[in-house]
Amino acid sequence: MNLFEQISSDIKAAMLAKDKVKLEALRNVKKYFLEAKTAPGANDTLTDEAALKIIQKLVKQGKDAAQIYREQNRQDLADAELAQVRAMESYLPQPFSAGELESELKKIIAQTGAAGPRDMGKVMGIATKALSGKAEGRAVSEMVKQLLTNI
Repeated sequence: MNLFEQISSDIKAAMLAKDKVKLEALRNVKKYFLEAKTAPGANDTLTDEAALKIIQKLVKQGKDAAQIYREQNRQDLADAELAQVRAMESYLPQPFSAGELESELKKIIAQTGAAGPRDMGKVMGIATKALSGKAEGRAVSEMVKQLLTNI
């Protein structure tokens, strides 16, 4: 069962369980999946990799929206947004811990032969591809900057 079918199945389960938060989040995800499947050149297919990227994007947008709501003293809206984010995050692979991220980045830095902060672009190019879906871009960038300044 691919991710598209899993989301469709879980929408039915959320309906039966009357879980409004999960239902709304999954319907939103499925809407983006359908748009991606019917996009020109997609040939009515959606790989799990593309589906994961869509979910990651939606999770990031949800977290950003919740942060804006908090800044504007609307904790009720922030809580609702974060509840949907939690429902979507259950479909993502487990992210790296700080220690795992650091060890992976050290391997990439050694592999590229980076010698300092000037080589950040070279490291980030490989790191973003290698760690896609396993770590947030912001966390990767901060860790790379920290590791390269300590070389």
